Amino acid sequence: MQKLLVIVGPTAIGKTTTAIQLSQVLGTEIVSGDSMQVYREVAIGTAKPTAAEQRACPHYLLDTRSIFEPYSVKAFVDDATQAISQIASQRKLPMLVGGTGLYVRALVNKLQLGEKEPINSGTEPKWEALLSEVGPQRVWKQLAAVDPAAAAKIPIANSRRVLRALSVIDRTGQKFSEQQADIQPRYDYLIIGLASDRQLIYDRINARVDLMMKQGLLTEAQQVYEQRSRTYQLKQAIGYKEFFPYFAGTSDLATCVARVKTASRRYAKRQLTYFKHQLPVTWFDPLTDANCQTEIIQKVKAWLHA
Repeated sequence: MQKLLVIVGPTAIGKTTTAIQLSQVLGTEIVSGDSMQVYREVAIGTAKPTAAEQRACPHYLLDTRSIFEPYSVKAFVDDATQAISQIASQRKLPMLVGGTGLYVRALVNKLQLGEKEPINSGTEPKWEALLSEVGPQRVWKQLAAVDPAAAAKIPIANSRRVLRALSVIDRTGQKFSEQQADIQPRYDYLIIGLASDRQLIYDRINARVDLMMKQGLLTEAQQVYEQRSRTYQLKQAIGYKEFFPYFAGTSDLATCVARVKTASRRYAKRQLTYFKHQLPVTWFDPLTDANCQTEIIQKVKAWLHA
């Protein structure tokens, strides 16, 4: 089975820096696992690797789509598997780097994304109707009643996921949690997670937003705002939508910048929760552990020679 090294962690923790440093020692090439860095028209708000960083190590799945095109998890998996095969054909180690948890999980494991078992795709109209009638909490309780294990892993607010779980149970007669347990790995993978003290991460997020503002984030966000009727996922991305009230004249700039910081901190918290509960991650602290890089390299080399 093809080996795949994976680097995950919350926003602003330093995944790109760590990945490039590893590439110099391990000869890896990077596949982006970020849902927004595929868009060629934007770079600042998506924290896309700089030109210098891209020169330091080959990157894949950057600037492959326009903001006017839809992009899905399945499209990412198709693109990423092709990139990984290309890297492997050059006798290089592929390294997936990103913070979009579902993208990472769907790639390393064979999740049902429409290519197999079409009976499990989509949602049943009756559950859609129930959601409209009684709201997300009551529908989530329906799931909790028939599949507590699945409900424990799905937030009440994630109605799309709740509806899909209920629909799968209806169609197959099996618990959604038990079907997910049968997922098979797509690669022989090692997942390295980067994390640190929560406040240190939050401080880095705040500082990075300030730096993005100096780099021209407001201009980039205005371009997204002006083209929001034609864009797909990007208009919902953190770092852009928070400025829409400013461009509409209903909020001041300082308030919008503060909202970007708050949304980014909350996103980092969700990322950590997802990675800790959905994937087998070995964690390291790049912010306070001076030996972090050495420890990661030792771990990777041991895995490569196992």
